[in-house]
Amino acid sequence: MTAIDEATAVRVPGEVSLRHRMSDLFLQIGLLPILLAAMVVFFAVRETSFFSGPNVSNVGRQAVYLLLVTLGQMIVLLCAQLDLSVGATIALTSVVTASTMSNADQPTAGTIMAGMAAGLCVGLVVGLVNGIVVAFLRVPSFIVTMGSASIATGIALIMSHGAPVTGVPSEFTSMFGTGQWFGVPVPLFIGAGAIVVMYVVLSWTTFGRNIYAIGGNEVAALLAGVRVKLQLVGAFVICSLLSSLAGVLLTARVASGEATIGGSFVLLSVAAAVLGGTSLFGGEGRLAFVVLGVIFLGVLSNGMNLLLISSYVQQLVLGAVLIGAVAIDRIKPRIG
Repeated sequence: MTAIDEATAVRVPGEVSLRHRMSDLFLQIGLLPILLAAMVVFFAVRETSFFSGPNVSNVGRQAVYLLLVTLGQMIVLLCAQLDLSVGATIALTSVVTASTMSNADQPTAGTIMAGMAAGLCVGLVVGLVNGIVVAFLRVPSFIVTMGSASIATGIALIMSHGAPVTGVPSEFTSMFGTGQWFGVPVPLFIGAGAIVVMYVVLSWTTFGRNIYAIGGNEVAALLAGVRVKLQLVGAFVICSLLSSLAGVLLTARVASGEATIGGSFVLLSVAAAVLGGTSLFGGEGRLAFVVLGVIFLGVLSNGMNLLLISSYVQQLVLGAVLIGAVAIDRIKPRIG
């Protein structure tokens, strides 16, 4: 064996080991944390107000709405399903919440609670309809949720006559729309609570383990005794309830019921979940990285707004990000 052959024989194992270590690192943390850090540095350099207190507070507040919807979308995606009705659920929730509150002669705490409860009931009903049709009638979730989205949007437009529903109590908007606790926007506390609850559900409950099992192999889960149909219904109900909660908070933010609000959340929630490593084919997803995906999109949108990038270009960028996220989701198993 020549000296060159001996050197090559020594180098190859090391090179293979390094390649495997890099592959393992990519599979564990992905590119998202690196891209997020690079994007933060880029926007901070280009725009001095990026790290200002008001802007950071605004990014956090706006991210909460997407976070809630994405957490729900994650639950559905883990079951290898998809919910396209989240945006329409937000819109109908907004109209129902505002209409319930504005019909009261003298707004009180009870009025506010009734309006919020009515809004959350919208999510409960939509989630039950979606889940039952998907689980028991075996209709593809893509079709079911597209249909329910159209129905919910139609109801919202009929109820509101295509105009904003005004008369929302100022106490409601000042608390959940612009209010702060200890200098922190109130929605951030709600978002943090949702993350904690979702972590407990996914990590420490039978329901959470079953969700992963169904997405990984529905037949195997069924043979293992998992009540697949009921679990699917529960997943869709949770998704719609979280979307309704986002709708209630958005209603407080804009101080009116809007039948056109929430249209962008379908694409954004899927993009954030997939960016965070949730597989479109079910059974795979980590909560911490989904939260990072939400932060990534929130920072990206805010940074582009600060740089006065047009909304048309922003749509282009968002579409490219979604395609890239799905492509990475497809090639990760090959890397592993």
